[in-house]
Amino acid sequence: MKIGNSFFGFDISSKGLTIQRKRMNLIAENLANGNSVRTEDGQPVKRKVLNVVQKSANFSEQMRDISNTIRINTTNSNHISRPIENSNSRSITPGLDIKVQEDQTKGEVVYMPEHPNADQNGYVEMSNINTINEMIDMIAATRSYEANLTALNSSKQMIKDSLEI
Repeated sequence: MKIGNSFFGFDISSKGLTIQRKRMNLIAENLANGNSVRTEDGQPVKRKVLNVVQKSANFSEQMRDISNTIRINTTNSNHISRPIENSNSRSITPGLDIKVQEDQTKGEVVYMPEHPNADQNGYVEMSNINTINEMIDMIAATRSYEANLTALNSSKQMIKDSLEI
């Protein structure tokens, strides 16, 4: 979600809100699949994590990314003097590379010879999803989301107060 050229605080907060929402969705998916032993392809269920990396540290590229904003369509070209950009240049989180990756650590191996997924020795590899860790990550993501929302509301209040001067 991109707000506009003049309100960098909105842009930063909206990026944070988007990332934390995606993180919470992944955590919820992990919790939902935590007790599953196998996926549809027969592999053990792996924990999914969100990896966010800055694409580049070049200042000119960052400024170009900031200028790629969603423009308002107008009925009269005289209403807004800025040109309306092509919808192909939009990006939810410009400057950031967001990837969903699977945690490749091994899950707990449990002896259950009667289980249909047991190997020849009677052991089943369980999911590597730990409910306690996921709940801690969910609390951290929720707190980060709330912090970004507070920053967004503070930016909004500062702009509102400056218009009242």
